Amino acid sequence: MKIHIFGASGSGVTTTGEALSEKLNVQYLDSDAYFWELTEPPFTVRRNPDERNFKIKSDLENLDNWILGGSVFQWGENVFPDFDLVIYLWIPSEIRIERLKKREFERYGNIIYTQPERIKQFEDFMTWASDYDNNTGIASRNFEAHENWMKTIKYPILKISGDLTLDERIELIIEKIQLEKLRIF
Repeated sequence: MKIHIFGASGSGVTTTGEALSEKLNVQYLDSDAYFWELTEPPFTVRRNPDERNFKIKSDLENLDNWILGGSVFQWGENVFPDFDLVIYLWIPSEIRIERLKKREFERYGNIIYTQPERIKQFEDFMTWASDYDNNTGIASRNFEAHENWMKTIKYPILKISGDLTLDERIELIIEKIQLEKLRIF
């Protein structure tokens, strides 16, 4: 089983992916672990795309079953094997942005409001994340780009829209797996 879960930042991709991983006993891989170098503070230095693609391709090829979380549709050709199921999560922007503000504060604390460099990083991130639904060109990874990508793929797609609970999302995914008669190992 090769599942890809994606959506806007703050839509619940990691939370859903980790919960599904636990339920199905399948390894969860987060695209951020490949996209970003390990730095302090995190998410500030992008990994070289060739290195990133080699690493993720190698890791996925060495696993029979996995769940990959994150938007990877712009990473290039021949990086990923065929997906058995693609899951797209969408929630209203105002809920997503509030989740992100809470998450950033929980991760970093007051520093995102007190240290000039960290204030700028936080504000830049929130501007980028807010652009997902607006499609003003700040972010190339946006609603329109995701919708266009889904029109081009041949894999089964499950779109989950709205502010559903984690249990509701997992239930919909399990139903889709059963409907598609996908092998859960």
